Amino acid sequence: MITDIHSHTWPFPDAFDDEFMRQASAAKAGAVVDLTIRLEDYRNTAPQGTRTVVFGGKARLSGLWVDDNYVAEYVAKDTEHLRGFLSIDPTQSDWERELRHGHEELGLCGVKLLPMYAGFGVDDERLEPLWKYVQQKSLPVLLHTGTTFIRQAPLKYTLPRLIDPVATRYPEIRFVLAHLSHPYEGECVATIRKHPNVYADISALHYRPWQLYNSLMLVQEYGVWDKLLFGSDYPFTTVNDSIAGLQKLNTMVEGTNLPRLDDQKIEQLIHRDGFEILGIR
Repeated sequence: MITDIHSHTWPFPDAFDDEFMRQASAAKAGAVVDLTIRLEDYRNTAPQGTRTVVFGGKARLSGLWVDDNYVAEYVAKDTEHLRGFLSIDPTQSDWERELRHGHEELGLCGVKLLPMYAGFGVDDERLEPLWKYVQQKSLPVLLHTGTTFIRQAPLKYTLPRLIDPVATRYPEIRFVLAHLSHPYEGECVATIRKHPNVYADISALHYRPWQLYNSLMLVQEYGVWDKLLFGSDYPFTTVNDSIAGLQKLNTMVEGTNLPRLDDQKIEQLIHRDGFEILGIR
């Protein structure tokens, strides 16, 4: 059984403003970016029975906005295998109402945050009502950490260390740092090792295999394989491609004296039950 804890849904192109799309296309060497999402396409590129966390995203600063109702409608197409996370942008005045609406009325069972894209730090004291709510409701929180192509998104808000004081004050909240916080993987590894309630996902990393090999070697040397969760970042890549990318990492070091990643740990990562770890029902 595969559990993908990092997958998107949105109405394309309506979820993005023109500037976001222009920058996204430039990041792909001028290619026209197509971020259309169809559930049947996802299913066709994932093992049968894959269970998936799906979310949209809200970040007014970067020109991204997906209504949580859209996410709930997408999840309703396959309630056996899909679970939805709500999103908020705490720089906007109505975020607390959207938080309650997403969970209490739409039944979304976690929170996705885009700190860098929206322009806020997760250590900002103004977020205390959020942390108190998600702890009370036992909602996991997945937040984007790491790089981006959006120029107006401040890098200072994407550092994994920013979750440190929050995770200390709220040890019952389960946090996930997306993308192993690349290129800040070392800081991410130190953070997930320190906090029992903080995990990282490995979504959207396999197409930089040398970087991923070195990142997972840090994971191996620090002994935190058990703190990694599998994710794809669909539609930017797929479950099948992500699995294949992980499984062939050691081919790069064959015939060299470089150390090998533990193949058994890689398989355990691929098959780890992210739903159970995050308390998703």
